[in-house]
Amino acid sequence: MNATSNRRLLALDVMRGLTIAGMILVNTPGTWGYVYAPLRHAQWNGLTPADLIFPFFMFIMGISTYISLGKYNYTFGTPAALKIVKRTCLIFLIGVAVNCLFQYCYGNGTFAAGEIRILGVLQRLALCYGASALIALLVRHKHIPYVIVALLTGYFVILITGNGFACDETSILSIADRFVLGAAHMYQGHPIDPEGLLSTVPSVAHVLIGFCVGKLLMETKDIHVKLERLFLIGTILTFVGFLLSYGCPINKKVWSPTFVVVTCGLGSSLLALLVWIIDIKGYKRWSRFFESFGVNPLFIYVLADVLAILLGVITVTYQGESASLQQAFYVGILQPIFGNEGGSLAYAILFVLLNWSIGYILYKKKIYIKI
Repeated sequence: MNATSNRRLLALDVMRGLTIAGMILVNTPGTWGYVYAPLRHAQWNGLTPADLIFPFFMFIMGISTYISLGKYNYTFGTPAALKIVKRTCLIFLIGVAVNCLFQYCYGNGTFAAGEIRILGVLQRLALCYGASALIALLVRHKHIPYVIVALLTGYFVILITGNGFACDETSILSIADRFVLGAAHMYQGHPIDPEGLLSTVPSVAHVLIGFCVGKLLMETKDIHVKLERLFLIGTILTFVGFLLSYGCPINKKVWSPTFVVVTCGLGSSLLALLVWIIDIKGYKRWSRFFESFGVNPLFIYVLADVLAILLGVITVTYQGESASLQQAFYVGILQPIFGNEGGSLAYAILFVLLNWSIGYILYKKKIYIKI
């Protein structure tokens, strides 16, 4: 979703860029053994700063979907349907290809098709984009809030009746993924796949909330009205989500309904803050760094995934022993200077800057790679 065609809100591109930079930062520490607490995901129930990044991107994706579907006048037709299906398949297949690269590189140069993880972050983005875009074209917009409530309520019933909040293989989420995908094609090392099949249902509702927010934003040209709506939506959703969390825990791995509501609320509030800083007050110079990420978000995310895999498997000789480039750089340079956690964070920051440098070149040349 590229918002470069709509410049009324530069904050959209900046927030999108913030989330991409944040995902790269969280996903590529120097070593997983030493990571500062705010950059770790919650073990199970709860919410950390790291847990906000992916849902913020999906929230923005919903807003961008509203903008991009405007050229079809939000009417279902063959051209719109073909574009949605084509883009959904492309993003999904790229995600699978990245998983294949990971499996090959970390499988000692062997490729086992029977062990490829089928789902993942890009696959979830693809499925949620495709489903929400089609719903937006097939359902009257005034009825979409009812669709959101139905999806979240239905999913909550599934969780309650299917032991969905259990962090083990008795959870309906784990059972469904093992039945449909097979255990070998799931996320390894955890009984619950964080981008599993059933948890895609509330994720679609997540994007649809962003779509509805996008509609409210674009209905008016008054930037101050946009700001008021964002703050109001953010406050209401955040309050309601935390209130409901007493009966439905906030859980990213499950993608619980309260996780959807709270993160959409916080995302709306953050976007409101960025609108006030960038689009109203005009403090834009600092935002160019993140705008470079925001205009080519999925391309840079895929690039970062590929580079991270390669840096983790390409080996060099370090102190007489074989070590990956990542390990040698972290242990040999960063850890002695910054310490364990500091060195790990420094590696992640430098990796973000590496990807930014590529994104900045594309940004300056006005090259927009749509995925």
